[in-house]
This record gives sequence, C-alpha cells and structure tokens, in this order.
Amino acid sequence: MTNTAIAEHLSQEFGLDHENATIKPIGSGHINTTMLLKDAQQAVVVQKLNTEVFPNPEHLVENARAIEQHLTEKADKNDYELEIIKHLPTTSEEYLVKVDGEVWRALEFIGKSYSEDVVSCPEKAQTAANAFGQFALALSDFDAQVLHHVIPDFHNLAMRIAAFNDKLEADTQNRAEKCQEEIAFCQAQFGLADELESIYGTIPLRPCHNDTKINNMLFCKETDGARSVIDLDTCMPGYWLFDFGDMVRTFCSPEEEDSTNLDNVRVREEIFAALVKGYVAPLENELTPEEKQSFLLGAKVMPFMIGLRFLTDYLDGDNYFATKHSEHNLHRARNQFKLYQDVVAKEALLEKLIHS
Repeated sequence: MTNTAIAEHLSQEFGLDHENATIKPIGSGHINTTMLLKDAQQAVVVQKLNTEVFPNPEHLVENARAIEQHLTEKADKNDYELEIIKHLPTTSEEYLVKVDGEVWRALEFIGKSYSEDVVSCPEKAQTAANAFGQFALALSDFDAQVLHHVIPDFHNLAMRIAAFNDKLEADTQNRAEKCQEEIAFCQAQFGLADELESIYGTIPLRPCHNDTKINNMLFCKETDGARSVIDLDTCMPGYWLFDFGDMVRTFCSPEEEDSTNLDNVRVREEIFAALVKGYVAPLENELTPEEKQSFLLGAKVMPFMIGLRFLTDYLDGDNYFATKHSEHNLHRARNQFKLYQDVVAKEALLEKLIHS
C-alpha cells in the first residue's frame, strides 16, 4: 500500500481530513515505523508497530495508557511538570488499527520540540537525565507488577547470552568467520551476567522506561528545556540501573551508535557527571544506597548487552533491528563494545562521579 493510501486510511480512522492528509517519516527508531500524519488543521504521530518484536500490541497500549493515566493524575496535583504523550482513539474509540495487515496506532504530536541523537553538551545531558529522573520519580508509587512484560526478559543478560550462543552455533548466514574477534570478546565478558544475578535481591523492582536513549526525550525549541519523555513501549518492571546504564550508553559517546569512527567512541566524563547530577537529583529521597551502587554495573552492562544483541542479530541475518546495509549490525556491535571497554577502563573515575 502506498503512503498516500495509508494516509487516507489512517486520517479517516483518527478523524483528520483524509482528502488533504499527508504522511512523512520522522524519528530514528530501530523497531517501529514512525510517521507524522497531517492535514490543514492538525498533526498526529502514527506508528506501524513491529509485531515480530511486540507480538501482543494490545499489551503495549495497555501499559502505556496506564502510565499516561498515572502521570496525568500526578500532573493534576502539580507533581509532574513534563508534557505527557498520549494515545489517541479512533472515531470508534479503538486504539489500534489494522491497515493492509499491519497494526498502527496514533499518539499526540508535541509541537515546537526536537530530539537529539548525540548529546551536544553537558547542559543538554543534565536536562535530559533530569527528565528521565522526574519520570522515574513520578512512577515510583506505581505498581510495577500490573504492567505486562511486552518483551519478556528484555534486560535479561543471561538469556541474551543464551540466544547469542544459539545463533552462533547455528550460524545460518555463515557470518561467524567474519567476526571471530568480536565473538571472542563477548565470550570473555559473560561473567557480567553473574554480577547482575547477585544484586537482584538487594534492589527494588521498579516500573522503568527501559529505553532511556537521548532521542526519547523531547527538548523545547524555544527554551532548550525538557518537554516530554516519549516512547513508553518498553515500560515494564525493571531496575533503575538499566535506565541509568542506557543513558550512559546513549549520552556519553560523541559518536552515534552505528558510527565506524571507533577511535572517537568513548565516555565523555563531563557528560557522565552531568547525567548523574541530573538523574539522581529528583530521586535523592527515593533512591536506595544499593541502587546507587548498582549504577556503575548498569553503565557496563547496557553497552555490552546492546552490542551483544547487535552481534546476535548480525549472526542471525538482521531479523530484529532495522539495517541499512549488510554490515550495519556488526558496525553497531563494534561501536558498543568500544564504549563498554572505555567504561571499564574508567571505572574508578566513574565510580567517584556517581558518589561525588
């Protein structure tokens, strides 16, 4: 189906002028297809959900709407200052639409805002990290157990290692010989899974965002302040160490995650210090000592685990992450492993920054 036909169908479903509707891609996500649907009067964000990744899209929407409601209640009491991105119903009060066999949903469009793929300065890092901290604090009294596990074992490193081993053994694409160095490197880091297992009983289970990339926070075009935390698709029960670690992974390097300029992939200490300051400030009275202690482990685990997932997908023929060329996932994996190595090399310094 052409984009014109999709625009006409979705605009009719969501109450836009279908005769004058336009649609164009926005965002840089790996999983869902995100587009801006507009007519002369309004604009909405529409997404085609990847049902291979999210086999139960109803659960995804139920999770997000429950969180939307909780945040709205907080905002009504002046306990949450950020804008809340909300699902939009169809004219028949449904939240999911099938178009040519694909599943779509619509979200409010927050205008006069922008996102970044690479953090440009410590001030931006602190602003974004503080927004994720506000989001975490607002959900600290939300029962994590009511949320569906839309992607079971999403941050289960032991399971990710098992999946890697399975794909390596199968080697259906005959790609293993092209990445022997990366395979050996991964295998040498598998002890991280045991470190994670050892702390799970010491820290509380939280409702987490689970995808705290810098581009999942919208900045205000007029003030450069925080506007909204977006992309609630992976909000599930979890641990704050993963949200912190994903910020380290996506804030701290001056290179994008698929950059092949590996000599420049590193942890910028000033950015790390800014995200610690921004994230911890809202959570100061809620964060346990054990959780704060776990943040450095999160900073190591997340780039390694995402790199492992990229490498696994490369071995499997690129079935999970969207790619632009045959080596894309391998380049991403190398990038993330380089970042992980720099975190490990600077571990003592980063530990001091967390507790300073």
